[in-house]
Order: sequence, then C-alpha cells, then structure tokens
Amino acid sequence: MNVAVIRFPGSNCDDDALHVAHRVIGFAARFVWHKEAELGATDAVLLPGGFSYGDYLRAGAMAAQSPVMAAVKRFADAGGPVLAICNGFQIACETKLLEGALTRNASLHFECRDVNLVVEGKPTPWTRNIPAGRLLRMPIAHAEGRFVHPDLATLEKEGRVMFRYVDAGGGQTDAANPNGSMGNVAGICNAAGNVVGLMPHPERASEPVLGGDDGRMLFDSLKAHLEGSQRRVG
Repeated sequence: MNVAVIRFPGSNCDDDALHVAHRVIGFAARFVWHKEAELGATDAVLLPGGFSYGDYLRAGAMAAQSPVMAAVKRFADAGGPVLAICNGFQIACETKLLEGALTRNASLHFECRDVNLVVEGKPTPWTRNIPAGRLLRMPIAHAEGRFVHPDLATLEKEGRVMFRYVDAGGGQTDAANPNGSMGNVAGICNAAGNVVGLMPHPERASEPVLGGDDGRMLFDSLKAHLEGSQRRVG
C-alpha cells in the first residue's frame, strides 16, 4: 500500500505525516515534491499541515497553484483517498477538492492546544472504523482555521461534516470552538466521501508517547479500506 505525502516549500508537518504512515502504520510512504506533475503508483495521498509558502497571500493559496495539485485532483476525481490536514485542508479548499474556506480565527490569534472532537457523517476511507459519536482528542496549531460555508445545512444533511469541536463531555459549545468555525465544524468530506479535510492534526496524536493516539484511528481506517479494496489509482 503506497501512500504519497505531498511536500511543499515551508511545510513543517510532512515529516510527521510520513513517520506515521510509514513507521507507525506500515505503509510504503514517500514524499512527492510540489513540482512533480504525476503521483506515480499511489493508493492514498496525504496533504500535510505546516504553513506552505509561509502562508503568504492567503493560507494554501500559493500551494494550490503547484503542479502536483493537478495530479492530486485527478487522483481524487478517480476515487483515490485523500486526507488534507490543517494547511492541507486550506489547500484542498483553495483547489476546490473540498467546499468552503478557512478564514482567520475569530480570536485573531494563533491557536495551539489540544481539542476534543466528535466523529459524525457518512463513512469514508478515513473514518470507516471509527464509530459515530466517538470522542477524539487531537492538537490544533493554526491562525486561519475558522471554517465558513454558504450552505452548511446542506453539508450537514448530506453527512459531509465529519468532525466537530466539542467539550470533554461531547457538548457542542462556543467555549469548545477554538476558532469560531460555523457549526463548530472541524472537518468535512467531499460529496464522494474519498477526500477528507480537518484542521486538527491526527498525525500528532498517533502514538502514546505523544500523549494520545486517537489520531491513529484515521490511518487505521485507511489501512482497513485499502486492504478491503486492494485498489490502486493513478
């Protein structure tokens, strides 16, 4: 099972993503440089977090123009699983792989802390093994993570809201929302369900030594999906 981790100038979470995919889960993971025009033989793609291009202009806007994103879009359009984390989520929205936009945090401050999430929405390759209603704890680290969408009700109706910020008891409160996202949304998927984006960092919560391994559930779900399908795209 071959996982491509896209590497952009300025990113600082690509090594973390590769570590989890390769050393923790056991995928044959490799970096794909942003100037590459093709992904090669690939079973899944990770768009990692980490301030590509220094977040100049608008977070994710410059990375969205990288040649590799055309290949990622072809891969996603063919049904390939894509996980977009933090800056990767911003890039996915900029390239229209996902709907909506990530704007400045309501606090106008960089927010870096652990948050609680509840899992919901339709099954995806990244959440298929996580029970709906399961509470997860992961870290965030962003200044532009406030999710906005012109028709959030439709996303909710279609089961495309995958994660929401909640308190430790599962309550969807304003205090539990670290960035002011509409509806406490922390992550969504596309209409087909193969592309998932979220602002929290599952790769930073995939080993007990890091203080928790809830994030590993997303990568274990992908492994189960790929083992079940044995399907390669690209």
